Amino acid sequence: MTHLRGVKPPVSRDSNALTKAPAPPKHLSPYARAEWKLIMPGLIERGIATKSDLSGIAELCTTRGLARTYGEALSIDPLDKVTFGMFNRATQTSRQLAAEYGLSPVSRARVGSAAPIDDEPNAMDME
Repeated sequence: MTHLRGVKPPVSRDSNALTKAPAPPKHLSPYARAEWKLIMPGLIERGIATKSDLSGIAELCTTRGLARTYGEALSIDPLDKVTFGMFNRATQTSRQLAAEYGLSPVSRARVGSAAPIDDEPNAMDME
């Protein structure tokens, strides 16, 4: 038996995927709502988002909205350690959640939506 510790399974199209992006939840902040409108079309197009994923996607949008809010606060007072800690945690959490939905370059490759780059020269061919 092969162990899979630390190996994420590939993300693939879901048979119950949504075909139309729902409106953002009303409880989201303006930044989170903007994030929802930014990422939902891609999730719908790739067949990743299902009805049961909507709360997780809302959490992702919330953390990205929080990160933006904390980032603005840091631009006013860059030495505020508490705000920096909250900013750091929000960005870390949003990156983790984004990877769950194929929203990072590596996780998009797992989904199979990243087009292979064939026109780059191979270093082995240049010798």
